[in-house]
Amino acid sequence: MTRKTKIRRTVILAVGLAGLALAVIPNGMRFTGYLCLGIAALWAIEELLIVWKRHSAFAGVLEKFFFTGVALVFAVIALIEIEVVKCGEADRSDQPVDAVIILGAGVNGETPSAALQSRIDAARAYLKKHPGIPVVLSGGKGSGENISEAEAMRRALWTGDGETDACLIPEDRSVNTAQNFEFSRALLAELGVDMETARIAIVTSDFHCYRTHLLAQRHGMNTVEIPAELPWWWLSANYYIREAFAVVKTVLFDWPEA
Repeated sequence: MTRKTKIRRTVILAVGLAGLALAVIPNGMRFTGYLCLGIAALWAIEELLIVWKRHSAFAGVLEKFFFTGVALVFAVIALIEIEVVKCGEADRSDQPVDAVIILGAGVNGETPSAALQSRIDAARAYLKKHPGIPVVLSGGKGSGENISEAEAMRRALWTGDGETDACLIPEDRSVNTAQNFEFSRALLAELGVDMETARIAIVTSDFHCYRTHLLAQRHGMNTVEIPAELPWWWLSANYYIREAFAVVKTVLFDWPEA
């Protein structure tokens, strides 16, 4: 075994172990862990093909197909990532809207997670510029949450001003983004908002804006996405990378029920 091969295999092992550590430690970086494991696995397959190619011409053909497939997947993910970043950086907060939907995120017991707190902060700033319109707080109660995400947002945005607080409308049944839109749309329609013509501001994490826009369109909604930045760049990078794969899943599977 050459020195170059030893180094390459040591790096593969290191990437795999790092991925395993990130995947099992509850630190918000689980997807990055899975991604590292996937990269290590692909790299290991490449190593096997290199060894096999010394004994079989067929392995050389497989290697070409392998690299072509990996390159195509990488190209698709890269193109999606560009759209995710562009949408997350766009600022359309000056556009007038008829209502606001704040999408929920995790709650640690009764304390908003970093993602949810960033959405609350962005919503608070946005609502100062656009007061007096209906605000749906959308998010149910998940594992490890003592209160619903909607209730956590209501507590954080409560001002004690009766007129302002009356605009806050909890929606505490949804468990995913598709349900966020389904249930929030129904609530706004009950309040008399014409969902065929209304423009709705969606407050969500910056990395989530592109997929949010796709889902909103599928639910027949005209939306303006209001991005909320996560406080830590490494966590934001993790979610931005994950989001490209989530967009693929949304395009293929997340369609409203007939």
